[in-house]
Amino acid sequence: MPWSKVLNFTDPFPYQLAIRAADLELLPTARGEFRANLTQVCMNQLWMQRFHQNLPLVCVGSMKPGRKVISFLTATNQPALHHCGIDVSPSEIIVNNVDMLHQQAGADFSLGGMSLQNDAFDVACRAISGRACSETTKTHVVRSRPALMSRLVKLHEMVGQLAKATPDILALPEVARALEQELIHLMIRCLTEAASSGMTTGGRRHDAIVARLEEFLEAHPNTPLYLTEICAGIGVAERTLRAACEEHLGMGPGLVRSLRSRLSSTVRGVTFGDIAPTVRRQANIFQSPVVARGIPVCLVRQPTNLRFSHRRKLS
Repeated sequence: MPWSKVLNFTDPFPYQLAIRAADLELLPTARGEFRANLTQVCMNQLWMQRFHQNLPLVCVGSMKPGRKVISFLTATNQPALHHCGIDVSPSEIIVNNVDMLHQQAGADFSLGGMSLQNDAFDVACRAISGRACSETTKTHVVRSRPALMSRLVKLHEMVGQLAKATPDILALPEVARALEQELIHLMIRCLTEAASSGMTTGGRRHDAIVARLEEFLEAHPNTPLYLTEICAGIGVAERTLRAACEEHLGMGPGLVRSLRSRLSSTVRGVTFGDIAPTVRRQANIFQSPVVARGIPVCLVRQPTNLRFSHRRKLS
């Protein structure tokens, strides 16, 4: 049965857990009071989501297997989204896959998302475009025709407004089916009638390096690490690692490690309540001067008695 809900958050941890079809970690990169809004509409086959957050952040994670997931900017007057080393404009669509993704989003950021099961996506491609899924729909970013993209963004916005103002209408099977079919039709046309804006060879290499960094940091969640140890652990030169992190995450590897460690400590304290208030204040990423000044990880004092696996799989 179709359903919709609108959620508001003051903490990135429950926000990232609520996002469907993905396993993500959100790292705010500026001080301030975190605010986020998530609108979700689940139809028979199509899942639709709308995101908005007030603070700039870095997003790291991957899509869950089994669904074809796309996302796009929903406002024209916001900074470009930096996705895996590519600047994404409002006229482009991100075609997500199950590989590791890295994104940088600015303040007051809005994004829309849609997903279909892989089989349903392939059937829709054949029915609408007359052919099987093309290579264009497998690349990171595609540039759609402006008229089609505008129709998709406007319909996506209208459905989001219905979820907020009159959710009972979306629960009506006839209404949900009509909106779903139109959204799927526009989604497939935007993808199959688009031009690829894929990564360069250097961008793909940097993407793989950042993915190795994420895996290494995840394997050592509570270990104070120097940059030389990180470089040796992933087999990458320091200059190359710095370039890859700056391109994909907008910060150096030391600050990436610091933000992840502090976020894990904060979540541990808020979720389980087993950290002393003084330690919890020290670990608070949202008020941390490290975020503003970019202090290298080797100069940041990390809590040594905390054990927490920050990455949880969504159900």
